[in-house]
Amino acid sequence: MDSQCKEGPVLHIVVVGFHHKKGCQVEFSYPPIIPGAGHDSNTLPEEWKYLPFLALPDGAHNHQEDTVYFHLPPLDGQQKCVYGVSCYRQMEAKVLKVREADITRETVQKSVCVLSRLPLFGLIQAKLQLITHAYFEEKDFSQISILKELYDHMNRSLSCTALEGSQIYLGNSKTLFTVLILFKLILLEKKILFYVTPVKRLVETLMTVLSLFPGIIEHGLADSSHYQPRRSISEDFSSAEIKSADEESLSMSTTDITNISKELEGRYDVSDQPDQSKPCNTTLDTHYLQPHAGSLLDSECEWETLEPHVMDEMEGKVDITHLNTFDTDSGLPITVQPQSATGQGMLSSGLVSGLQEDQYGLPLAVFTKGYLCMPYMALQQHHLLSDISVRGFVAGATNILFRQQRHLSDAIVDVDEARIQIHDPELRKMLYLSTADLRFADYLVKHVTENKEDVFLDGTGWEGGDEWIRAQFGLYVHSLLSSALQQDHERLLADYGTAFTSAWKITHNYRVWISNKHPAMANITPGHPFQGQYSVADVKIRLSHSMQNSERGKKFGNAVMSTSRSVVQTGKAVGKMDNRLNCSLAQAEPFETFTELTLSHSCIVLIVSFMCFH
Repeated sequence: MDSQCKEGPVLHIVVVGFHHKKGCQVEFSYPPIIPGAGHDSNTLPEEWKYLPFLALPDGAHNHQEDTVYFHLPPLDGQQKCVYGVSCYRQMEAKVLKVREADITRETVQKSVCVLSRLPLFGLIQAKLQLITHAYFEEKDFSQISILKELYDHMNRSLSCTALEGSQIYLGNSKTLFTVLILFKLILLEKKILFYVTPVKRLVETLMTVLSLFPGIIEHGLADSSHYQPRRSISEDFSSAEIKSADEESLSMSTTDITNISKELEGRYDVSDQPDQSKPCNTTLDTHYLQPHAGSLLDSECEWETLEPHVMDEMEGKVDITHLNTFDTDSGLPITVQPQSATGQGMLSSGLVSGLQEDQYGLPLAVFTKGYLCMPYMALQQHHLLSDISVRGFVAGATNILFRQQRHLSDAIVDVDEARIQIHDPELRKMLYLSTADLRFADYLVKHVTENKEDVFLDGTGWEGGDEWIRAQFGLYVHSLLSSALQQDHERLLADYGTAFTSAWKITHNYRVWISNKHPAMANITPGHPFQGQYSVADVKIRLSHSMQNSERGKKFGNAVMSTSRSVVQTGKAVGKMDNRLNCSLAQAEPFETFTELTLSHSCIVLIVSFMCFH
């Protein structure tokens, strides 16, 4: 990182345009991407051949302007991911002061792009957007002096210190409380595809989810674009010649971790950890080689809503006899404060991960060994989804073809509708939210909602703000890791979901983290921040969650709405209802009114029984 700071964060300023015959191409680069070539050279290194299609996104003609975040693989001799930020605009050709001969269409489409060594997406975008606007206002694209000035200015004003503090998250969305299920999916290193248009909303949503992981954006993406395009698994191949990408990524556990594991004996029960001596499964899962029958719309039950909580596929059976001690209104967790800039000085190179890690071993080594992070994927990169060297990905796309290829992803996130589609029933069980998880999600929702309603704070307060939300997820991760180190870890981890933690323990990021010592974890209290016994409030949260997310709950909710209307009409007819109750019933939504009026202990038993046995 020190060498990158000395050299300056910005590698190149690039202009990409659309040519009516050649398609998307690089029109300008400063300094030249190919050493010794001219600024106007169209030649690109093989590793960056997708650059024009990433900087000028698919369907760009449908928008006057847009913003793209993307990752490029390192060039020969470089070891770190290259981070790209592109600002796209289009304008009418007739307003140009200088119209070149190759401009034959009515509109001109171009992107100004910054390629950086550091993931300063929001900071770069804020500056680049202004320069792109000024560049287009010149109405003469041969005026490149402003672009050269941008290169010099950014290298003077941006540095590694920008990775410290909250400014690295500039531009991220605030709808963070809807993504606990995505948080767990990424911990499990699954294949996750985000889908929405325009690209700016796509990349901001994806990067927002990643910002919940402590240190991931700052130091955890260095290996996130390391891939070597190979032939697709849809092509003919001999299974005997193929080594699983999962085996390749975890094979280091046998050789690199053997000695380290010996040092860990006595700190925790090593016998409970995955058997490193057993070979990984070297066969490909044919479940993902064949397309799923039917269209995207033929299995509505596969879609689950992310708001205000996320997903419920299990039966949701609750033991009413244990509804006693935990009160979600008063049982608040201990929130963590944002890290100071001085904490960044504690970073050191991870012994196994190779990432810059803090004293807790964070960031987790998720985006390493073939697990890719691609905030935006061009259509030309589609083959990477089925490349055998890619063991997983978190990717964003705007082209419907990505969404239609459901068999290539474990989960598809529709950002517009805040829904997530998961095909595998076993994976759905792993992602089932425990009671403690639901309390955590409900806690976030309440505080963010209350903060939004405060006209004086206007979203700038600590509680419910962006930093506060990231702090809660930071506490969640620290507590999860601390629980995994304890002798009674099985009991402590049960609050996070037994199926989830069992699957997480065989992931690459867990094996790398558990293979090293992290003395600072002794200061972290183990156990789920919202652990505790059931209460009546828990049943209400579970009931609300089930009603909004399961097909059975939706059907029951429709029946409840009809019943509540009948209750209102009957009450008015006989004139036995209290006037105040009549007023509230008339003004409130029928289902909400029914829920609030009938959540007595006996009614809860009846409703939960219906949910479990019908």
